[in-house]
Amino acid sequence: MATNGLNARADTAGLAPQAVAAGLLRHPRRLAIDLSRGRGRRNEGSERRRSPRADAAAPQDIAAGVSGLTVYESNVYFIQTGSDWVLIDTAWAWGGCDRRIQEAAAARFGPSVRPAAIVLTHLHPDHSGSALALARAWDCPVYVHPRELALAVARDLSTVERYANSLDRRVLLPLLRALPRRRVEAMLASTSLEGVVRALDPAAIPELPGWACIPTPGHSPGHIALFRERDRVLLAGDAVLTVDATTLRGWLTWGLRLNRPHVFGAPRYTNWDQRAAEASVAVLAALSPRVLATGHGAPMAGEAVARELRAFAARSAGAGQPDDPPHAVAAGRR
Repeated sequence: MATNGLNARADTAGLAPQAVAAGLLRHPRRLAIDLSRGRGRRNEGSERRRSPRADAAAPQDIAAGVSGLTVYESNVYFIQTGSDWVLIDTAWAWGGCDRRIQEAAAARFGPSVRPAAIVLTHLHPDHSGSALALARAWDCPVYVHPRELALAVARDLSTVERYANSLDRRVLLPLLRALPRRRVEAMLASTSLEGVVRALDPAAIPELPGWACIPTPGHSPGHIALFRERDRVLLAGDAVLTVDATTLRGWLTWGLRLNRPHVFGAPRYTNWDQRAAEASVAVLAALSPRVLATGHGAPMAGEAVARELRAFAARSAGAGQPDDPPHAVAAGRR
């Protein structure tokens, strides 16, 4: 859901432009607590008590062989396939995300069991940030859709520009253009996945038998979702969310853990192509999932999932307003 290009790291060439671009979007819970209770040591304790998912050492079960972990409001998923397992997305590059994911994997599969692969739904830094560190630690490949491959190994600003969404164009790119060219190239080189990244075949991912790769461009050019037909489990990345990240009220309720999961779209300013994003929602709705797990927000399960996703797709296509809250639709079913 964050912007493209550089991962937010304070130790990357002395600048963290992603922090300026994404800013408070990284910490909706911290923002909500600060606004509602004020800052201070007491609030930090309240934050820890209210947020067991953010600090959980072990992944939480979502479906058979599928578990999820929330790290700084970004979700990563662990898929077990026989004796192997695959990591879906890697959260941020900062805050010890790689360490927390490794600890969760060790708790789940054992300390010496490495994944067969890492699969990224897209190359935004809240999903791909720790991919390089984890691939090196585990000596495993990182798979991305072929349309994301150029960004994964980008070494020049022109490549980042091709993948830019509106937030990138308004905030991130002007900052980068103001820097010396060599400094930008050094920053890009430090986050490049060259040497570990591979283009996945959308027709089949050998490390994920039983799972279909569903191209869902729009949020990014090569965004993908993963779908297991036998029990209709959908890992949607940021093609849809189960939190309202488009309004202040949504951020506050999400941050304070007061929200109930419903289907929402990613904020328009984080989408590379809004019309393509709307078309991808319709593709996912046609799958009629029973379990929906997204890049941000809690998973949803049951017959209501498919109905709500279809209703959201209809609103997106009919009204051209994919970010409208679904509360009125959901209220009649629960």
